[in-house]
Amino acid sequence: MPIATVNPATGETLKTFDELTPDGIERCLAAADAAFRGYRTTTFAERARLLERAADLLEADRDDIARTMTTEMGKPLGAARAEAAKCVKAMRWYAANAERLLADEHPPEADIRDSGAVHARVHYRPLGPVLAVMPWNFPLWQVVRFAAPALMAGNVGLLKHASNVPQTALYLEDLFRRAGYPDGCFRTLLVGSRAVEGILRDDRVAAATLTGSEPAGRSVAAVAGDEIKKTVLELGGSDPYVVMPSADIEEAARVAVTARAQNNGQSCIAAKRFIVHTDVFDAFRERFTAGMAALTVGDPMDESTDVGPLASESGRDGLQELVEDAVRRGATVLCGGGRPRHLPEGLERGWFYEPTVLTGITPAMRIHQEETFGPVATLYRVADAEEAVAVANDTYFGLSSNVWTRDEEDVRRFVRDLEAGGVFVNGMTASHPALPFGGVKRSGYGRELSGHGIKEFCNATTVWQAS
Repeated sequence: MPIATVNPATGETLKTFDELTPDGIERCLAAADAAFRGYRTTTFAERARLLERAADLLEADRDDIARTMTTEMGKPLGAARAEAAKCVKAMRWYAANAERLLADEHPPEADIRDSGAVHARVHYRPLGPVLAVMPWNFPLWQVVRFAAPALMAGNVGLLKHASNVPQTALYLEDLFRRAGYPDGCFRTLLVGSRAVEGILRDDRVAAATLTGSEPAGRSVAAVAGDEIKKTVLELGGSDPYVVMPSADIEEAARVAVTARAQNNGQSCIAAKRFIVHTDVFDAFRERFTAGMAALTVGDPMDESTDVGPLASESGRDGLQELVEDAVRRGATVLCGGGRPRHLPEGLERGWFYEPTVLTGITPAMRIHQEETFGPVATLYRVADAEEAVAVANDTYFGLSSNVWTRDEEDVRRFVRDLEAGGVFVNGMTASHPALPFGGVKRSGYGRELSGHGIKEFCNATTVWQAS
């Protein structure tokens, strides 16, 4: 795949970039290695000052970088501005909290009395250069939620971003440079996926984190495993959205539309499978379908647009194939189901897809198991909580989940039984700097954000003193 900015709203190639040569990659690796040797000894106060400066710069750049993101991957402009603001929030949170999160831990004296130690503690040390293989769907946030904790822990970053968001990737390197980070602390590598293995096998790279597809995660994990290097993987999701009889149906249906259509439906943690108790199924279906059908599809630069184009032509075509397969096997289309017939002038060649709701889903359909990365929702009717759990867990993925109920027994049951990295009750899944984020099963392993995330790329060092 060429490294290029291609406007998904028009299909027009706006700018192309040369891939780094082997010599260019070597210079970046050498710079990262040299930077880490000095940066690892800086104080938390010094690191916080740099990260706060980066946050200030990003806040000032918010409108410009939002337009860049929208141009490169098609998210509505308002959502792009919100993404930039979220990054600022995360940077400031880690600048304020990293020292506390990584403070030495002292076991109770009674627990170590028979160890022979007078004093013992756990001290957290950075690992080194961390390779981040990042996706295009949240091109700023996905990187910052890795970079902010990694840099505050004393690591340095090497970014291999998706090939369709090169200008956002280069902006990130420039942002940290302007903030005053030492040369080599954060480098963007404009390379294709074939270069990742060689970079990860380099002895100077200590670990890797990847957000992306299941095949990409398997590939990176296999190489890292062969090299015995730490990895964190956040892969796909097919998140359930369970609605029980005691729920506020109006609110559940309203939020469901946002939960499915956010980021043009291209979010791993977007709700995708709507599992509704039979007692409230008809009421929810009517409201949810009407809400999806009412969304405005169009130019993502227009403030009135709710859903912009998908990021790639292949992504749009793959989504269409999933819908067509489901319909051939008996699914019913409640709204949408194809490419928009009427688009504003100039957008006819864009990669748009109608907000779509399907019902009558069976296990024989590909869409029952495969992730729908676009504004397509599947709607299931269930008889009780037991069946809701069974349908929710009938997926290879386990990233997050949503449950709508006012019944505390329901809450306890779903928290206990849903196979997911998160359970969000009476609200849609969201990520927050103070809360761990990640999944189970084929959604990956490890955690980002919070204290759990900052410790992923640290050496938990036991310090034992006899005198």
